[in-house]
Amino acid sequence: MANVHEFSCKTISGDAKPLRDYAGNVLLIVNTASKCGFTPQYEGLESLYRKYKDKGLEVLGFPCNQFMSQEPGSEAEIQQFCSLTYDVSFPMFAKVDVNGTHTDPLFAHLKAEAPGIAGTQGIKWNFTKFLVDRKGRALKRFATATKPEAIAGAIEKALAE
Repeated sequence: MANVHEFSCKTISGDAKPLRDYAGNVLLIVNTASKCGFTPQYEGLESLYRKYKDKGLEVLGFPCNQFMSQEPGSEAEIQQFCSLTYDVSFPMFAKVDVNGTHTDPLFAHLKAEAPGIAGTQGIKWNFTKFLVDRKGRALKRFATATKPEAIAGAIEKALAE
């Protein structure tokens, strides 16, 4: 596949969502978890979303339970947690695997297009972030420890292109 707009993913409410619906927007695609030391990054992601949404940013959250079972809840529980705890308004999707034999095709594509340090493809932990340009090409991968506010400059650059 040439870009992320060619994928369709299941939303957290169970509906199919073609990512071509986001064509023309800059995307920040993140694997998330509700019971992780990095969970407070939801606040920073929401802040970025609110700040840049009107300029064309979409943050897409993909819960993942592959890292020490830190996302054990159902989609309904995840949605409630995100809404009540962090007032998340950006789109959330159904739980996915980001590594291994059942890797979601979107994440397989993102990992190949924006590898990690030294070309590694595996995602090391929750809250790995992929910045995608308006044409659906992955520009850069940001590590778990990179706080959302630290990538505002890269988002602004992508929005300006």
